[in-house]
Amino acid sequence: MSSLLELHAVSVRYRLHGQRPATLTAVDGASLRLDAGEMLGLVGESGCGKSSLGRAILRLVPLAAGEIHWDGRRVDRLGARAFRPLRRELQYVFQDPHACLDPRMSLAQSIAEPLRALLPQLGAGERTARVARLLAEVGLAPELGDRYPHQLSGGQLQRAVIARALVPDPRFVVCDEPVSALDVSVQGQIVNLLAGIQRERALAGLFISHNLAVVARLCGRVMVMYRGGIVETATSAALIAAPLHPYTRELLDAVPAVDPGERARTLRRRLVAAAESAEAAAGCAFAARCPFALARCRSERPPLVSAAPGREVACHRAGEWPGGLPPEARA
Repeated sequence: MSSLLELHAVSVRYRLHGQRPATLTAVDGASLRLDAGEMLGLVGESGCGKSSLGRAILRLVPLAAGEIHWDGRRVDRLGARAFRPLRRELQYVFQDPHACLDPRMSLAQSIAEPLRALLPQLGAGERTARVARLLAEVGLAPELGDRYPHQLSGGQLQRAVIARALVPDPRFVVCDEPVSALDVSVQGQIVNLLAGIQRERALAGLFISHNLAVVARLCGRVMVMYRGGIVETATSAALIAAPLHPYTRELLDAVPAVDPGERARTLRRRLVAAAESAEAAAGCAFAARCPFALARCRSERPPLVSAAPGREVACHRAGEWPGGLPPEARA
């Protein structure tokens, strides 16, 4: 039985005008499988290609290579007209609600807009009823539908963007850093909201974030991305308990800590990482930052291979330490 969504060796490149090199590879041969009703987490630092991968699924950016299969059908080769009916099934929740809500439209008008484009057969009464139902589902009072974006808080705006994505009843949604710009207390509310919606609707999705702690609350399975490639996949519990890739360990160390000393150590690691060269190594892209790298790591790119049932990792040394990284890495 095929998965609901499958990506095979997908690459995304952008042209750089007046610069050398002339192209930037944002996604480099990424593959994934996602079943119906599954929320899959995609984590990695800013600039690693997470958003480009999510946008490629919805044909918001073109593929340089690879294949996308939706519900058993290859869709990356479809023309714009043939792909249009699928936009009702595939939706996107963007990071910045201010950028995707028209300031000249009320909240209710913005939420109803996809219905006019994707379900033109609905009458005005049906659109109004559906918008009212969505406002309630995302926890917004009915009277807020008459307000404009500048009259709402950040949390209310993000709830409206979620409602706008859900209004055509999609089967799959990309949530692209939907809580990163919100206060911590509001982040928890939005994550809980998404978890409830996903459970009630049996909605499949890709949840993109740089925060492993947030992803683990919502997703049963996680993929870790570094410089355009997938370096590890596992269940959330397994990934946190025993990371197989050194970069995954670094992401775990970056989760905010209560202890000030640990926070300072994490900050130092991130500053050192930011100062390193942005040029990818000839072998493993993480080799320059990895304390366990060998000469082979710098000359030979590791493939993403199965490390255990339900787990994959792209690391030459992952098999040397049963149960995860060596003890000094877990200390």
